[in-house]
Amino acid sequence: MSINKADVIQKDVDYSVPVAARPNFVLERGEGVTLYDTDGKAYTDWVAGIAVNALGYGDKELMDVVSQQMSTGLIHVSGLYHTQPHVELAKLLVDNSFADKVYFCNSGAEANEGAIKFARKVAYNNGKTNKIKVVSFTHAFHGRTMGALAVTPKDKYQEPFKPMVPGAVLGEFNDIASAKAVIDDDTVAVIVEPIQGEGGINVATPEFLQALRQICDEHEAILIFDEIQCGLGRTGDLWAHEASGVTPDIMTLAKPLAGGLPIGAILATEAVASSMKPGDHGSTFSGGAVVTRAGQVVVKRVLSDGFLDHVQEVGNYLIERLEELNSPHIVEVRGRGLMAGIELDIPTTGIVSSGYEHGLLLVNSGTNVVRFVPPLIIEKSHVDELIEKLTAILEDIDD
Repeated sequence: MSINKADVIQKDVDYSVPVAARPNFVLERGEGVTLYDTDGKAYTDWVAGIAVNALGYGDKELMDVVSQQMSTGLIHVSGLYHTQPHVELAKLLVDNSFADKVYFCNSGAEANEGAIKFARKVAYNNGKTNKIKVVSFTHAFHGRTMGALAVTPKDKYQEPFKPMVPGAVLGEFNDIASAKAVIDDDTVAVIVEPIQGEGGINVATPEFLQALRQICDEHEAILIFDEIQCGLGRTGDLWAHEASGVTPDIMTLAKPLAGGLPIGAILATEAVASSMKPGDHGSTFSGGAVVTRAGQVVVKRVLSDGFLDHVQEVGNYLIERLEELNSPHIVEVRGRGLMAGIELDIPTTGIVSSGYEHGLLLVNSGTNVVRFVPPLIIEKSHVDELIEKLTAILEDIDD
């Protein structure tokens, strides 16, 4: 049955809460790193559902595993019962990280909310009820639910929903002196992205993350690494924090973990996890069999021979080619692996919209950064296509 584009768009206007400004086309199907709209137009995808679709579109193994699990009828039973897919994904994550235990949830924001609760429970168990401050950093993005929003310091996101959850304290990203000034004995947790996604593709220096580890230890604060966007192979390492030589007490995951199905995860040390008891936290949809089977496919693929090497190789090539772009509007190219951005001295809106005309799906990161977070299976040939089209887009803007 054919899809009527105009009808879909009008119904979206009529029936959807207007929190997204969507372009004037309707996506219908995907294959590899390409999406197709209802008119048959192809778009090379540099968004990947906002760093979600690590294996691209139409991955046979992923679709087969999800279909097989659906066919058992065991789709959802809640977190009240044991299921094999749930525990197998938990073991896979523990075996390949610093963590001793895993808690599954449904999104990145939910993972960060849970991580803050875990940290506060540790302090509570230690009789330190004064420890309520949660430190985050400039340009951070940790989610839009109320607790996560409190540590996402952007007026545009916070202002309509104030007052924020109390206890949030702001430090300067990549500034060790600032971190020392705001973290004290009343700090229960420090949350930071090893590479900031929504805030502009800002890479935390190893020295900054190392200092945070030391300062948190001095003040008995829980160090949380938010790897919701930068984790699970995106940077060319399995975890973005590996480059710093530092491990956190908690790491939050979400976006790519189930290949496009909704999932989040809190990975924690035994010292943190043991503070939580039955009834302290929960979620109806936590650790569903279908999403955790999908998660196993994604994690095993990222761990497979040559996969991370491919991300590093193509990621390095992407950044090299972006640096070759010749435009007076480019301020800086930055990133690591297949998480890159170009900062401009103009808003990105026109570039993103021009991308649609050229068959590119692009997304901003803040007001002035174009972000590139494609499926991790992207090839150098796609990079070449991107650079050719970006060159034309930037030239059109200059004219």
